[in-house]
Amino acid sequence: MQREVIIRVRLTPRTNENAVVRYEDGVAHVRVTAPPVDGAANAALIRLLSAKIGVAKSRIRIDSGTTSREKRVMVEGITRAELEAALGSLGGSRPSGAMD
Repeated sequence: MQREVIIRVRLTPRTNENAVVRYEDGVAHVRVTAPPVDGAANAALIRLLSAKIGVAKSRIRIDSGTTSREKRVMVEGITRAELEAALGSLGGSRPSGAMD
């Protein structure tokens, strides 16, 4: 079983909360309080995903989209099923467009 997955993330910076608000159609919709300046929002995203998914921050990296709201994030040490269990409970449909 593959122990790394790539997920799509739609990041909204400068909000009033740090939260994964939903996981729908293979996309994690995430809000962070940090501004999109000097990588602060990306760092906040990694911290939040680490806590929510239960993997070390060092095992999460932004694969593409570092300067965009639309990102591809690589998570090592977790399977697709474990990721879906952690994020799928947030609501929305099961990920149909998820990338491996």
